[in-house]
Amino acid sequence: MANNTADHPPGNSVAEGSHEGDFGLAMTDLRSLMELRSAEAVNKIRDTYGDVQGICRRLKTSPIEGLSGNPVDLEKRHTAFGQNFIPPKKPKTFLQLVWEALQDVTLIILEIAAIISLGLSFYHPPGGDSEACGQVAGGVEDEGESQAGWIEGAAILFSVIIVVLVTAFNDWSKEKQFRGLQSRIEQEQKFTVIRKGQVIQIPVAEIVVGDIAQIKYGDLLPADGILIQGNDLKIDESSLTGESDQVRKSMEKDPMLLSGTHVMEGSGRMMVSAVGLNSQTGIIFTLLGASENDEEKKVKKSKKQGPPENRNKAKTQDGIPLETQPLKSEEAAESEEKEEKEEAKPVKKVNVTKKEKSVLQGKLTRLAVQIGKAGLIMSAVTVIILILYFVIDTFGIQGRPWLAECTPIYIQYFVKFFIIGVTVLVVAVPEGLPLAVTISLAYSVKKMMKDNNLVRHLDACETMGNATAICSDKTGTLTMNRMTVVQAYIGDTHYKTVPEPDVIKPETLEVLVNSISINSAYTTKILPPEKEGGLPRHVGNKTECALLGLVLELKRDYQPIRDEIPEEKLYKVYTFNSSRKSMSTVLKNADGSFRMYSKGASEIVLRKCSRILDDQGQPRSFKPKDRDEMVRKVIEPMACDGLRTICVAYRDFPVEGGEPDWDSENDILNELTCIAVVGIEDPVRTEVPEAISKCQRAGITVRMVTGDNINTARAIATKCGILLPGEDFLCLEGKEFNRQIRNDKGEVEQERLDKVWPKLRVLARSSPTDKHTLVKGIIDSTVGETRQVVAVTGDGTNDGPALKKADVGFAMGIAGTDVAKEASDIILTDDNFTSIVKAVMWGRNVYDSISKFLQFQLTVNVVAVIVAFTGACITQDSPLKAVQMLWVNLIMDTLASLALATEPPTESLLLRKPYGRDKPLISRTMMKNILGHAVYQLVIIFTLLFAGEKFFDIDSGRNAPLHAPPSEHYTIVFNVFVMMQLFNEVNARKIHGERNVFEGIYRNPIFCSVVLGTFALQLITSIPTHHLKFLKEAGHGITKEEIHEEELTEGADEIDHAEMELRRGQILWFRGLNRIQTQIKVVNAFRSSLYAGLESPESRSSIHSFMAHPEFVPLSEEEARIPTIKETGDEIDSLPSATSGASGGGESPSAFRNSCELSI
Repeated sequence: MANNTADHPPGNSVAEGSHEGDFGLAMTDLRSLMELRSAEAVNKIRDTYGDVQGICRRLKTSPIEGLSGNPVDLEKRHTAFGQNFIPPKKPKTFLQLVWEALQDVTLIILEIAAIISLGLSFYHPPGGDSEACGQVAGGVEDEGESQAGWIEGAAILFSVIIVVLVTAFNDWSKEKQFRGLQSRIEQEQKFTVIRKGQVIQIPVAEIVVGDIAQIKYGDLLPADGILIQGNDLKIDESSLTGESDQVRKSMEKDPMLLSGTHVMEGSGRMMVSAVGLNSQTGIIFTLLGASENDEEKKVKKSKKQGPPENRNKAKTQDGIPLETQPLKSEEAAESEEKEEKEEAKPVKKVNVTKKEKSVLQGKLTRLAVQIGKAGLIMSAVTVIILILYFVIDTFGIQGRPWLAECTPIYIQYFVKFFIIGVTVLVVAVPEGLPLAVTISLAYSVKKMMKDNNLVRHLDACETMGNATAICSDKTGTLTMNRMTVVQAYIGDTHYKTVPEPDVIKPETLEVLVNSISINSAYTTKILPPEKEGGLPRHVGNKTECALLGLVLELKRDYQPIRDEIPEEKLYKVYTFNSSRKSMSTVLKNADGSFRMYSKGASEIVLRKCSRILDDQGQPRSFKPKDRDEMVRKVIEPMACDGLRTICVAYRDFPVEGGEPDWDSENDILNELTCIAVVGIEDPVRTEVPEAISKCQRAGITVRMVTGDNINTARAIATKCGILLPGEDFLCLEGKEFNRQIRNDKGEVEQERLDKVWPKLRVLARSSPTDKHTLVKGIIDSTVGETRQVVAVTGDGTNDGPALKKADVGFAMGIAGTDVAKEASDIILTDDNFTSIVKAVMWGRNVYDSISKFLQFQLTVNVVAVIVAFTGACITQDSPLKAVQMLWVNLIMDTLASLALATEPPTESLLLRKPYGRDKPLISRTMMKNILGHAVYQLVIIFTLLFAGEKFFDIDSGRNAPLHAPPSEHYTIVFNVFVMMQLFNEVNARKIHGERNVFEGIYRNPIFCSVVLGTFALQLITSIPTHHLKFLKEAGHGITKEEIHEEELTEGADEIDHAEMELRRGQILWFRGLNRIQTQIKVVNAFRSSLYAGLESPESRSSIHSFMAHPEFVPLSEEEARIPTIKETGDEIDSLPSATSGASGGGESPSAFRNSCELSI
């Protein structure tokens, strides 16, 4: 055996450039070796390297001690053979996401309409203003407003840009979140390797070529390797080959282990031979990447619909290492296995059949289609009515001819109608809905992390809220998974507590301790507590830890025995699996005889026992009647106390019999001698009974599916509260369950299953197939009021099919195998059932958040569409303009989705029954709220629309011409509409008919800030510009009253800097004007005394007189401005003024005109 040669000095005669020279093997050699299989590989290794040890020597590693872990050595290996990392596909850039968001059909229609509108607004046709074209631009009060026709088109484009940016940003942040989640999952993935003789766990990415890795049942292999020691190893290679049969691996026949495959049985050690892109999975990824690029190029050439990733969008959105679980039960279709290829990183694109849409997704899709159709019809009808109304009115009633010069004006009308139609469609389609769903799910996923739920597939979060049944494991989920032996039957005596070692015969004690120490995975250990006074740490299989704990309690130690008989000396190992329900290890004695130690489920192992050790430590006969008596007197009482019973036995194979046929398991696992039966307690988690009662109150049925004895399962189920006294329930064993649900041909019949599952509460001694059959049967069942939504928990490799089949699969983060985690939707990081209840709460909250948003959104849509439609039909124009509706759509929808989607969950969510698959998304209460509020809003809006001008004594805004300015009338209508939506947002917080809509409003700061923020934004956008004084002051004069206030607040300290700047500007402005005015007066006086009646040519060149030109002081403002200035500065007061009068001293307009005439 090779000694540890990994500690070679890093210095080497080979140049730094080619590190491959440091090792006796190049990467290409290893790669070509790993492409061989079975006998080919064995022959190649033998012919080229002698044996696996020869490869180890060349790679400077030791099969026993592993690598040294020296950073320099590890770095060299990274350089020579690559890192164990497959780079993920580049995320889409923000611009790509913007481009994708622009593909939305409604947005494209809007963009086109806006561009046409924009173009036409700049086109002023000759003769366009003639009376012949009808009332086109009449009523336009000033030139500036009629020139502002472009604003609408520009505003629509601006709104589209904002919608696109919001969508793109949302997608980008979602992608980022997924990548974060993925990297977290990757960081948590660790693997066991041996370095410096120590067994340690390192992140998968740190594995290097030459590492000695320990592999065991349930592992997902992170790199390629060559087996150097194995026990009964079976691998599922379907992820690479598509073949569902498990492949037996051994040093002699097939030692090649490939990355991405699953260990289904057994254990062993492998020497890592290829990592990252050089491993078999990596090579496939590289090929896929290349083919994808080629495909994209082809697509670009042929200008097909879009990049191939769009076709796979549903799967890539999950952006998670999809390593989809290829394991299937016997019933599963083989085609499915071939489709669901392995995926270790999101780089890989395979046509993976995703689970059917989640409950909410299905309902939302149906609703969106219905709304879309309704919106399309409404918008089409609106456009048709508007065009007909215009045509009939203009050419029919008014009898005008179609003149060529009027054509552009008519086109402008038609474009306006088209824009109104498109706007109706835009308002009808709730774009905020996907946003609300995403925000709600993303927010929940983030928060669920704190509740120990690591969500791998977003939709699982919301599906969980609809769960009607949970099929839970017992061990670790409902119990603490901290097992201890509390009772034992040794030497014909049933001990209710662990006996003292001196009461057991030394021969019996010796064989018991040896059997437990050797016949258990060597990776299972009991380590000293981390903290002083804490409990010892259990590492590895918890049942084996309990047995090792018994050895320690019997004042013996298992480690010296293991050191004496290392794993290499174990002759044959039959590892534990779900069909065997036992584990056996064979040792070869010095004289050529064999001894086999066995342990397993007591009723199974006892059936194979023909002898038992008596109180003297001597084997005596053990007949079936003795076994029945033992089951009745020992095993059943232990099981009724909720204990798991394990039988420990052994068998000797004498030399005379020769070497047995180790492959005929039934003959080998027979004629055993029973050493002891122990009762292992796994206490129920203290918080579980309450969590289960919460589930039952919430209308969720909890079922326990376990591999344990039926009595143990029943006892634990009673402690947990799954079985309630006086309830009509069933507890079945796997065999009985199968007998009841299968017909004579052995096929599962749904009708038979439907008679069993509604009452079934405990399924004991169940196989993985039973679990899968039960889950599938419940999901497919149509019995009962609603279809069932099933959640399943699992930790073992064999739970994969059930986890995959379930609507939501929960894997255990601590005890779960890699296979179970890959098949799951949510990983419970604390393995605790109470976390599942939290997931239910969050799921229901997501569903409710989206319902709240829908209630709010549909009210807005119904009202806006009806107002636009009716207004268009009656007044030939929509009261809510395109820009206004987009504003409502953008601000209200986006912000409301943020406000309503981030409501925190409350315990009250668990007091109602689940909705199930069939219940419509909009409940009767919601429909009542939507219609009730819509009617109320419509009454108010139509009252304002048709009688508002009378209430407020303003001009009517109806029947305005094409480029008419915005009217106060319609502004009031718009503001009232927005304010009603704002208050309806508060109403939408409750959807189950609660009276108090303000309850718990302060618990959601996001909601409060969004409502106040929207209110503030609306105020800012609605106030007419001429009322915003601070904007006006920057370019206009000021009124007398304002000046007075100026003087009063001059000394106030609290004036901020912006005001100071403004005031400084004003003062300079006044001084300038004062100077001009003074100069005008001087000129006036000069003129009156000397040059009366003459025009001075020189004065034309005077800069001051130029400034006094009427061009700079519009006549309409003369009177308002001049007197004010006159009264301001002290300089003016000191001037002798001949024109100051009683009215405030302002010059008369005629005097001012005279002064201007002079300067001209």
